[in-house]
Amino acid sequence: MMREGVLGRALERGLVCVGVHDLRDFSTDRHRTVDDVSYGGGPGMVLKADPFFGALSAIRRQHGVPDAVVLLSPQGRRFCHEEATKLSRLSHVALLCGRYEGVDERVRERLATDEISIGDYVLSGGELPAAVVVDSVARLVPGVVGDQRSVAQDSFVRGLLDHPHFTRPAEVESESVPEVLVSGHHGEIRRWRKQEALKRTLERRPDLLEGAALDDEEREILRELRNDGTD
Repeated sequence: MMREGVLGRALERGLVCVGVHDLRDFSTDRHRTVDDVSYGGGPGMVLKADPFFGALSAIRRQHGVPDAVVLLSPQGRRFCHEEATKLSRLSHVALLCGRYEGVDERVRERLATDEISIGDYVLSGGELPAAVVVDSVARLVPGVVGDQRSVAQDSFVRGLLDHPHFTRPAEVESESVPEVLVSGHHGEIRRWRKQEALKRTLERRPDLLEGAALDDEEREILRELRNDGTD
């Protein structure tokens, strides 16, 4: 994923820099051990604290002190657009990936400045969540996405899901593109897109509307949609 698409091009152009560090390189024994059994017993293995401390020390020496050290953890705050925006404004972020039963608690207490979860489900480790965070944050860095309007209109940016999109051909399996989109009437197209975005959000994620940044036209459309739903 680091070599392909938007992120790959951003790395090639030097707009973002991503480094990957193997915890085994910072193990303190000849077997390069990074995990051990849990004190007090129980199933599974726990990632040791020493490799994390060693890795962060090396990162500080090579690149300076990170602005944030984020532990990817199911106990963290739910990752969302606002979190991605905050991280995109920092110049240096370190992501700590757990595995097995988790990490030694001293990593959380002494190293991590924050904890993030990408959802309420179980993965084998923190590598995939880290990749999600990297991709989501990187595309918010100015210049990474070619057309910045695309970023500004993404779902969740203003608390709304995106409106439907269509492209050529105009008809597929007897289904045609909505007439308004080929009318050339920019005012009607703008209002249709706002209406469809609001309708989709109201139907699928009404919780988002509580904090959505709506303009006067959108508030009017939302009132109409809600009134229609109570008829």
